[in-house]
Amino acid sequence: MRGDANSSKGERPYFFLSYAHTPKNSFSDADPNTWVKKLYDGLCADIMQMTSLRPGAKAGFLDQGMAVGAKWTDELSENLARCQVFVPLYSPRYFLSEQCGREWWAFSQRQINHRAHHGENGEGGIIPALWVPVEPAQLPRAAQDLQFNHADFGNDYAAEGFYGLTKLNYLKYDYQKAVYRLAQRIVRAAQTTQLEEGQVYKQYESLPSAFGSGGHAAEFDISVLACSRTSLPNGRVPDYYGETPQDWNPYHPVSTRPLSEHAADLIRTMNYRVSIGDFESDADQLLSQESPRAPGLVLLDRWALDTPRGQELMRRLCDRKRPWISVMVPQYTGDILPHERERQLQQLTEHILAPRRHENAGHRSPRDGIRSLDAFGADLQKAVGMSVAHYETHARTYPPEGPPVQRPRLGGPAYPG
Repeated sequence: MRGDANSSKGERPYFFLSYAHTPKNSFSDADPNTWVKKLYDGLCADIMQMTSLRPGAKAGFLDQGMAVGAKWTDELSENLARCQVFVPLYSPRYFLSEQCGREWWAFSQRQINHRAHHGENGEGGIIPALWVPVEPAQLPRAAQDLQFNHADFGNDYAAEGFYGLTKLNYLKYDYQKAVYRLAQRIVRAAQTTQLEEGQVYKQYESLPSAFGSGGHAAEFDISVLACSRTSLPNGRVPDYYGETPQDWNPYHPVSTRPLSEHAADLIRTMNYRVSIGDFESDADQLLSQESPRAPGLVLLDRWALDTPRGQELMRRLCDRKRPWISVMVPQYTGDILPHERERQLQQLTEHILAPRRHENAGHRSPRDGIRSLDAFGADLQKAVGMSVAHYETHARTYPPEGPPVQRPRLGGPAYPG
């Protein structure tokens, strides 16, 4: 286990407690969120005992001032960018909250970027806690994927959650045990993961929710059109490639993972099921559909356009007007080419993607490509948003099953004959 996470990076909050604010039933009622504050204070006290935090340092962050519908604050965003562990407090109300979904999404971007730069980490930075038990069917995909065993904190905790343990006096010992074990888990995750600080988001309303939005498509397709190590053009270095096109890693050595896997993780945080495929193999199916099966994205390696087959596939995509399939063209700033070769690739790419300059033709990357992994994440949000918008416009709708029902007609009052 590494040393105290706060000692080497400056004192940062160990955890961010994310919860859905419960509104009062009437103005005269006591604050129903008082019990959440009690849990937060207990966690902070235990973490102070378990670590070398100096007196007065913040062990965690709890937003006590944000009422339902209030605006995102700088303090909240900064603590979300700096905290080492994210603790979502599960309740049925939590997964209906856009605020909580955006907090989860913002933290998850830090986890995914850490994984891209440093590889997998064992513990993970999201440690869920039960406020009120939630049925598995109510959990969004982000929560289902955690596979967290709440019984590790005690069987009564798993059955009742922190709120139940607080309200039932005979379970006072079980409450204290669960708080202590959660604090232990937070400290261990902070020490083993050590996430870098993330982006401070100013425009809260522009962030997606990790819980998705009502009625959006359930699936998202990623296709890769790239070279492999066995199909490289003359003069292309193999450092960015693997055995298959899906292994393409254009941001090597900054990133340790294939770009398709990194993109899939980012899109999953928007509550989609994601499939990854080879565009050369999938093109006939994707391009033959007049209405989309799902929104999609093509990750394009410019060097794949150095072959007639690569040019043909991209021309088909652009000419057949499939705007629900976005196109992204990474061009890592560290991948330096001879000037003439760079000019040829740039001209070829612009010529083939020219139909995508038109309005409603579908998303494509800026002319000079996507130069960094961080820029890729920012452009991916735009690409996914446009894919989904075009998908919703072009998707086929299906009437409900069963015989058609006649529309009711309004008539005058009926009088007996």
